[in-house]
Amino acid sequence: ILDNTSKLLPKDFPQLKNDTFLRATRGEETEHVPVWCMRQAGRYLPEFRESRAGKDFFETCRSPEACCELTLQPLRRFPFDAAIIFSDILVVPQAMGMDVQMVPGKGPTFPEPLKEPEDLQRLRTKVDVDKELGYVFKAITLTRHKIEGKVPLIGFTGAPWTLMSYMIEGGGSNTHSKAKRWLYRHPDASHMLLKMLTDVIVEYLLGQVAAGAQALQVFESHAGILGPVEFKEFSLPYLRDIARRVKDKLKEAGQDVPMIVFAKDGHYALEDLSQSHYEVVGLDWTVDPRSARERTGGKVSLQGNMDPCALYAPKERISDIVKKMLEGFGARGYIANLGHGLYPDMDPENVGAFVEAVHRHSKQMIKQM
Repeated sequence: ILDNTSKLLPKDFPQLKNDTFLRATRGEETEHVPVWCMRQAGRYLPEFRESRAGKDFFETCRSPEACCELTLQPLRRFPFDAAIIFSDILVVPQAMGMDVQMVPGKGPTFPEPLKEPEDLQRLRTKVDVDKELGYVFKAITLTRHKIEGKVPLIGFTGAPWTLMSYMIEGGGSNTHSKAKRWLYRHPDASHMLLKMLTDVIVEYLLGQVAAGAQALQVFESHAGILGPVEFKEFSLPYLRDIARRVKDKLKEAGQDVPMIVFAKDGHYALEDLSQSHYEVVGLDWTVDPRSARERTGGKVSLQGNMDPCALYAPKERISDIVKKMLEGFGARGYIANLGHGLYPDMDPENVGAFVEAVHRHSKQMIKQM
């Protein structure tokens, strides 16, 4: 099998059978509200734990076959309307020459984080994304073939500020004070690093589309660490730049791929995000659906935003929560999702109940429209 899969080219993909998700990104009519989950390929699935057992995390990321299998697992169980390629946002710092390890029980760890502005000299300024991240592109191409047109495939990246904070903190953090210290003490060096990251991200996203990604999501997971003023200076310009540059390049090739921005805890920036060249704004669970609709003024489709912990509720309760959420967002220009990723201890049955409830309630709503 391996010989054949490595020869699969990013063309002659099977025809897409369910384009509900893509239609919703453009605000078009759909028969039901499409639904997928962040971290839907994840540890809550026993088959995922089995596939990953005893293997190094980033080694798995570098295996197109493993990524393809993990991406497809949730689709075998649930009628999701989209798949997202199994990978990690920290492959970008790796491509720039940083060492990142996944330490069991601790999470991602950079043995040598960036401490002072002169450390930027350790980074590769010109990254050959095909060489450094070609394994992600191969995984996307392979998955597009193996998914057999069932649903669209989403590619993704971390946003510059989120990646910068990891590269300086050396891992996860509650305060992100080391990374924020840079913003206040070394604003020029901070912009230099954010710009370097932006350049790599743009190439990386274009490579994902060339490989077969049908939509792109940019994760600004650490938006909530910034206040509105810092967000406007150190996050927003780069988020906009990414969308604009990717779209301009795709337009030249006659392509149009919807882009989603997800700024976790960035509720203060909703208006700005809805005018940043993204078709879809993803929302975490701290945002009220009706007010999000009002504040984004119909300029974008919205994605989100059920509290992942609601999946610990009994199934009838999940159904009620979903119904209320759908009523808040309305059925047009909306993609149902969680307000963040699935947790490892969640019951797959309850994930199934969530997907089922979205489809059932939204079909009824659309019939009555």
